[in-house]
Amino acid sequence: MPQLEVDGAALTYDDEGPRDGAAAPLVFIHGWTANRHRWDHQIAHFAGHRRVIRLDLRGHGESTGAGVKTVAELAQDVVALLGHLEVDRFVPVGHSMGGMISQTLALAHPERVERMVLVNSIGRMTYSRGRGLLMAASTLVPYRMFVATNIQRAFAPGHPREEIREYIRASAATPREVVMTLYGAMRAFDVLDRAAEITAPTLMVHGYHDIQLPVGQMLRMAKAYPDAEVRIVDAGHELPVERPAELTATIDRFVTAK
Repeated sequence: MPQLEVDGAALTYDDEGPRDGAAAPLVFIHGWTANRHRWDHQIAHFAGHRRVIRLDLRGHGESTGAGVKTVAELAQDVVALLGHLEVDRFVPVGHSMGGMISQTLALAHPERVERMVLVNSIGRMTYSRGRGLLMAASTLVPYRMFVATNIQRAFAPGHPREEIREYIRASAATPREVVMTLYGAMRAFDVLDRAAEITAPTLMVHGYHDIQLPVGQMLRMAKAYPDAEVRIVDAGHELPVERPAELTATIDRFVTAK
């Protein structure tokens, strides 16, 4: 289990697959309260023929570290890891908050991002007044209830309850300070007005039933991108584990396209 010390955090990561291929490594970045194992299906598929890298973001999974106030700080952690691994060009694959990190990387380092995949992610957090009040109120309830409510809402109706309970337990293990600080960081995230600057070919895959980050917000973002391909899937917000095979096949087609 390799780790890298970065600004007071020990980042746990995996670096798998062949190094001798011409294709740029895929860098998988998980979302809020999750960990690198959200990508198990995708890693198992791609590692046989392509270099793949994934990490637990600071304070998540098996990584240590306190919460940070901006998504840009998380992006700097990814840059530090890629520097340590001597990776120049890469393809970020980001889910939810990981997609926010991916967009930040594409804006800060356009010469390094060959392509990009955004899974259930958006360029600006936008709430109706009612939902904004509901989300603000949810921060006042006990921590486990806050996590449970958000994870439960993340899955499409009908997803097995026992699986959801496992994800709730894993998410609740993330320190409260990390979760709540990054909750604020996501609410402040906004790169929508700069979307036209991201020229790397981008695949946006989104769950039709996503009520955490509604599909309409993704479509608004897609319209602003110079080169975006959109796929809408019969799933909720947790596409990597709700429809793993479908997502993996969609990513594979995109990253191997000429």
